Amino acid sequence: MRRVRAHDWARRLTRENVLSVDDLIWPLFVHDDQGVQPISSLPGVSRLDVRHTLDAVRRAVDLGIPAVALFPATDPKLKTEDAREAINVNNLVCRITREIKAAVGDAIGVILDVALDPYSSHGQDGLVRDGRVLNDETVEMLCQQSVVQAGAGCDIIAPSDMMDGRIGRIREALDAAGHCDVQIMSYAAKYASAFYGPFRDAVGSAANLGAADKKTYQQSPSQSDEAVHEVALDLAEGADCVMVKPGMPYLDVVSRIKQSFGVPTYAYQVSGEYAMLRAAADAGWLDGDAVMMESLVAFKRAGADGVLTYFADSAAELLQ
Repeated sequence: MRRVRAHDWARRLTRENVLSVDDLIWPLFVHDDQGVQPISSLPGVSRLDVRHTLDAVRRAVDLGIPAVALFPATDPKLKTEDAREAINVNNLVCRITREIKAAVGDAIGVILDVALDPYSSHGQDGLVRDGRVLNDETVEMLCQQSVVQAGAGCDIIAPSDMMDGRIGRIREALDAAGHCDVQIMSYAAKYASAFYGPFRDAVGSAANLGAADKKTYQQSPSQSDEAVHEVALDLAEGADCVMVKPGMPYLDVVSRIKQSFGVPTYAYQVSGEYAMLRAAADAGWLDGDAVMMESLVAFKRAGADGVLTYFADSAAELLQ
C-alpha cells in the first residue's frame, strides 16, 4: 500500500475524491445599513451592504465560484408576527438579487432562502398560533415568498423551513407564475441542531427565538431513516436537488442520501462548524488551511455534489 503513496505524483494519480471550485457555494449575509458589520461569533464573516455584497459577488465570479446564497439580517422594525416582509417585492434580498443580476447577469447563480424566521418577530420558520407552528398556513406564505424571489431574478429557491408538503406547492406556484426554469434546492434533511448558533446571531433571529426551539418541524439528530423519507417526499414533489444540514456531524446521512437516490445532493457546513475550525486555527491549535481543505474533501468523499461553506472564497483561492 505504501508504494502508491511514496510520491506526490502517485498520490495524485490514485486520488479517489477531488475538490474543485465548482463544488463551492458561498453563503453571504446582507443588511440594509451602510458598510460592513463583522459577526463576532463568525470570525472573518461580516454582514454586507449592497455595495460590498456586489464586490463579494464579483470576487466569487473571478474565483470561479458557481453560486452564492443570500441570507438577510432584517431590520427589527420590519419583523412582525405574520412575517409580511417575506413577501414584499422590495425586501432586502429581492433588491440585492436584482442588483446582482444587473451587475453580473448569469455569470453566477443566486440562491435565496425560503423561510419566515428572518422576518418573524418570534423567530420561528413558520406562522405561529397559540404557541404552535402552523403547517398549511405557512406553506401558503412560502409559495408567495418563492414567487416574489423568483420574480426578482433568483435562480434557485431553497426552502429551509421544513414544513410538510411545501415543495410540491412551491413548484406549482412557481410554474403558475411563469418561473418554470427556477430550480428548487430543498433543505430536505434539516436537523434541529445546536450548530446553528452563530448563524442566528448573524441574521438577528437568536433574540427573537429566545428559549423556544424548532424540534416540532426540524429532524431529531437521532434520525437517519427519517431523512431518507423526507428526501423521498421532496423529490416526489418536484425538488431538483436536496440538502443535508448540518454537514460534518451528518456525513453518514449525506452518504446514505446520495447512495439511495443518486440525485444532486448538497451539504451545508454550517456556522457552528465553521466557527469551531476557525477559532481553533486562530488560536494556533490547528493548521487553518489544512483542516479547511480536509473538511471539504470529506464532504466529497461522503458523496456531496457541492458544499455551502463560509470557507468558499478562501478555499477557492487555494484551489486556484
